[in-house]
Amino acid sequence: AVAVMQRAAIYHPNDREVLAAYGKALAANGQLALALDVVRRAQTPDKPDWKLLSTEAALRDQLGDHATARSLYQQALAIQPNDAGVLSNLGMSYLLTGELKDAEATLRRAEALPGADDRVRQNLALAVGLQGRFNEAQKIASADLPPDQAAANIAYLKSMLAQQDNWQKLKAADSSSKMAANIPEGGV
Repeated sequence: AVAVMQRAAIYHPNDREVLAAYGKALAANGQLALALDVVRRAQTPDKPDWKLLSTEAALRDQLGDHATARSLYQQALAIQPNDAGVLSNLGMSYLLTGELKDAEATLRRAEALPGADDRVRQNLALAVGLQGRFNEAQKIASADLPPDQAAANIAYLKSMLAQQDNWQKLKAADSSSKMAANIPEGGV
């Protein structure tokens, strides 16, 4: 798929849709930095495409640049308010940095929207489960999965959190992020 899209991008270097598809193919192939470059070339500053902003944000999250990713998600939401997919990705960005309460709040907002799909709900179940609210997480997961699969997913999450006391580390990271968020501008 990458080779086909690369050829299309060579023949159509100014076609946003071709470049976006090529960037997504590169990302799926693990070539994140190149994908980011291609997606950025597809974007036009005078008329930004919210889907490209969201794609760039997701790539930046995968590359560990969460602050830029969140800014891009906000730009996408300014163009396409209340998009469940963009909000879900923003929620996952918070999850990646251990900001579990922000992740949950953002994912709940996404879940309440008409365009919310099973991925949004499964992301919400993960955010809730990472906070140790396993029964609630299983109930959320069961909306889209058979009960035995939802239970298996939550059991797996519990086992992952039990390893090396990861749950306590996540709770500590969430507390640290709350403390950092409460520091007034201008320092202490």
